[in-house]
Amino acid sequence: MHQWIYHNSHDLYFRNPFGAVCCNTLVELKLEITSDYPIDSVVLRLWKDNSEERIDMHEYERKGNKVIYSAKIYVPSTPMQLWYFFIVYQGNRVYYYGNNPENKGGVGMIYDYEPPSFQITVYKEGFHTPNWFKHSVMYQIFVDRFYNNLEEGQLLNPKERCHIYYRWYDKPYYRTCSKTGVIVCFDFYGGNLLGVIEKLSYLKELGINVIYFNPIFEAPSNHKYDTANYKKIDSMYGNEEIFKQLCQKAKEMGIYIILDGVFSHTGSDSIYFNKEGTYPELGAYQSKESPYYSWYKFIEWPEKYECWWGIDTLPCVNELDPSYMRFIIYDQDSVLEYWMKRGAKGWRLDVVDELPDEFIKAFRKKMKEIDPDSVLIGEVWEDASNKISYSEMRKYLLGEELDSVMNYPFRKTVIDFFLGNITSYDVHKNLMSLYENYPLEVFYSTMNIVGSHDVPRILTILGEAPPEETLSREEQARYFLTEEKIQLAIDRLKLVSLFQMTFPGVPCIYYGDEAGVEGYSDPYCRATYPWGAEIKELLRWYKKVIGFRNKYGVLRTGQWKSLPVDDDIYGYVRIVKNNKDIFGQPMEDNTAIVLFNRNRYRKIDIGLELGDDVRGEFTNLLDDDEKVQIEGTLSISLMPLEAKLFMLHV
Repeated sequence: MHQWIYHNSHDLYFRNPFGAVCCNTLVELKLEITSDYPIDSVVLRLWKDNSEERIDMHEYERKGNKVIYSAKIYVPSTPMQLWYFFIVYQGNRVYYYGNNPENKGGVGMIYDYEPPSFQITVYKEGFHTPNWFKHSVMYQIFVDRFYNNLEEGQLLNPKERCHIYYRWYDKPYYRTCSKTGVIVCFDFYGGNLLGVIEKLSYLKELGINVIYFNPIFEAPSNHKYDTANYKKIDSMYGNEEIFKQLCQKAKEMGIYIILDGVFSHTGSDSIYFNKEGTYPELGAYQSKESPYYSWYKFIEWPEKYECWWGIDTLPCVNELDPSYMRFIIYDQDSVLEYWMKRGAKGWRLDVVDELPDEFIKAFRKKMKEIDPDSVLIGEVWEDASNKISYSEMRKYLLGEELDSVMNYPFRKTVIDFFLGNITSYDVHKNLMSLYENYPLEVFYSTMNIVGSHDVPRILTILGEAPPEETLSREEQARYFLTEEKIQLAIDRLKLVSLFQMTFPGVPCIYYGDEAGVEGYSDPYCRATYPWGAEIKELLRWYKKVIGFRNKYGVLRTGQWKSLPVDDDIYGYVRIVKNNKDIFGQPMEDNTAIVLFNRNRYRKIDIGLELGDDVRGEFTNLLDDDEKVQIEGTLSISLMPLEAKLFMLHV
């Protein structure tokens, strides 16, 4: 229902330009008021850099009892988040118009108290993310679980205190320390970097352009987030020469390597802390004279120290300690430079909300000096444009820190939609909110995930497995989808993966998702890749839809328009016109229409107004026999759990 006070931040008439803007941009904001009673004044209230500014809005247009008010502002010359709402004075009443209660942008609401604000992300002029990255498809590899190329499953340099699974397909499970009862992760299958090299041809055939590795530096655990030596490949994975060989062979195939940087903490069993006395170096735990002592946050040396989530094997570091900054970033042989000179094309920063803005800025600046075309990704689980951590609004996306973030909001939205938890209109609101808040360069570079090492497998979720909190760990370990549920999960995952491959951003496949791996959260989501036992139907589908993305530029950097159609049907249009993509890069004109029916039981007929930009004969790439003539409108039927991908120029 249209309110008597109205503003829509997604409508160019009411906010121009749309979305995030660079510094010093002129932005026009309009407010529509429909009232039979005179309005005394309208004020635009801005909040920037912890200060308030109130701007009188002027009458822009009047039609009967409808008046449009306007204000033009230059956004700040410094990157920041800018916030606004409207105040309407009428007689002895004061009305406020602000963001909707969900803070999703778009159409707001009338309040009789100070409302939530609309957001404008103001980013640094000249900010851009690597073009090659926007055109990529990523693949995440947990090395120990991907592939062991050694004969008879032998292990490369097994550690003294580790448990070896002698069958590649054994289910992973937790072990606890007999002394402390704490979970330990010293169980290994034997995957290694030589195995990744051997499977590069598989990844190339799949259509992959980027490999993102979970940590590969020396560490006691299988997950390697407890770094022991930042400048050494874990010996169970290989060595520096094998890493360089991997980077070179991958590059020859058009595949880049991204490393996982864990810089908020180290392992306690490390060169730097050396609590176990494993290393000859003098660690911070052993002596205050250690060169690493200033890195750590001791409360009472040596036994009491700050550690990540209270886990005493993961002592936190002071990231801004000059010695630590030099070691990680600034030294001629810094960790950052050491691995980039050996072939890494970028980094994913683990728990980036634990890292100070100054550290991230310094890391990015140095990384771009080494390779201007490298990419920096952050682990953020929320909307990264307005993320608050430790009571501070973070500056991840303002042009001086991250190029990309792990898109967990995308993951949640897509899963919730296909499971029937939200409607297509909710999908529209959620995705438009990201589209509005993220700089365009970031929106088209987000790491669009549906699986990762920290969440249950996507097949398990889409197969409607019982919520993991309702099962014991033993029950989770034994749980497998029934044949009927597996087929349901496959049918849904086909739609989900098509969504990934046709949506702006960089789709990322968690190893084995394309092959049908099941499992609840860690450790079960970290099972081995099922070589020789893949779900062939699913694997063929992934190759097909990745192929579409790699073939048609419009699916990568074409314009994007959201289409909520029906509670159960969501879609979008992708357009390239005037032979340029959305960033002005040369690209052939094309138009794609993507539609999904998530309903399991109902065929749905729809009629769509697509506008004058959408005209011509379109072919459904998922069914070459289906062709439709579109002249601005489209009338079709979608069967249960069916998607359509119409392309103008095939």
